[in-house]
Amino acid sequence: MQLRIERRMVSHVPWGLIFCVLAVAGLGIYNLASASRAQSNPVWTSQAGYVGVGVVAALMVCLVDYRVLHRMALPLYVLNILALIALRFVGHKAKGAESWFVLGPLRVQPAEFMKIGVLLMLAKIYHDDFRPNDDSHGLKRLWKPVLVVMVPFALVLAQPDLGTALMIFLSSLTVLLFGKVRWYLVATLVAGILAGAIVIWNDYVREAPEPRTTIVRHMLKAHQSKRISGWLDPEADLRGSGYHAAQSKIAVGSGGLSGKGWKEGTQTGLSFLPEQHTDFVFSVWAEEQGFVLCVVLLVLYGLVFTLGLGVGFNARDRFGAFVAVGVVAMLFWQVFENIGMVIGLLPVTGITLPLLSYGGSSMVSVMASVGLLVNISMRRHMF
Repeated sequence: MQLRIERRMVSHVPWGLIFCVLAVAGLGIYNLASASRAQSNPVWTSQAGYVGVGVVAALMVCLVDYRVLHRMALPLYVLNILALIALRFVGHKAKGAESWFVLGPLRVQPAEFMKIGVLLMLAKIYHDDFRPNDDSHGLKRLWKPVLVVMVPFALVLAQPDLGTALMIFLSSLTVLLFGKVRWYLVATLVAGILAGAIVIWNDYVREAPEPRTTIVRHMLKAHQSKRISGWLDPEADLRGSGYHAAQSKIAVGSGGLSGKGWKEGTQTGLSFLPEQHTDFVFSVWAEEQGFVLCVVLLVLYGLVFTLGLGVGFNARDRFGAFVAVGVVAMLFWQVFENIGMVIGLLPVTGITLPLLSYGGSSMVSVMASVGLLVNISMRRHMF
């Protein structure tokens, strides 16, 4: 077990990736100082501490040869599963979800670390089960990775935490597709997407007298159904299900090209934006910094994705390649869903924006994931 960094590793450190990650985290602290100015306890100071803890976590991950993590993938996965199960008995319930452990002044969200556990376990399976003459996966070979994904997906969904469960599903699905699946499975996935579109059209869009015959709408909870209907018709209930999206779009649109200026956003200052320091933190950035700096932020995220994929494509083994692709997929889908939600293109879900939103568990887990990318890049010469 290697717990050191050798001189020859330094030349392979992805400094560009590290710079982009720290730049986004720094902008997040700067943005939170404005987003939380109306609160009695500004959260940007805590966020700065979380960034520091995250950097330490990333350094610790870098010290361990990632091939050791290959051997530890199963124990880490099981520990995360046990943590999710323990939430049912000793978890703290907030905002309708039993998703946190309360440890004195700290709150820890195990689902954030479960995302890493799932990716490590999937990478281990695809590394160990590799067959040089048959590298595409059919149903018989997919049962293990599907089981690895569905157990935590079900546990997180039961909290209920739809947003995090969705991120586990989408990032894992990306890894499964990267592992090459048979054509009929891709066709089944496309057919499933089309079927979902038909269900939404039938249950929410199709004009029919009430009570209409629905496929899944009657099985959803009221707030879940309202989120979908509010997404399809944002102006139908501006004081209820459509309030979050409406206020967010007002903030984004009012920022214009150059923004209103730091701490000058009216939607932010008057606290019209819900969850403006977590789920809707991008709305604060857009209102106060404007379109130009929104593009700069998106470019930084794009560089993180591109450089992260570069680490995966240059990895010397399948485990490293699959971990890198999984980490990038996890970050991409969170950014895609959060910003899509903020500008009204996607339904509102409880998804934070990586490195920008307030949250200790999110920050530490993202930094640890970045540490995995750096680790894989540093040790590519050792094969």
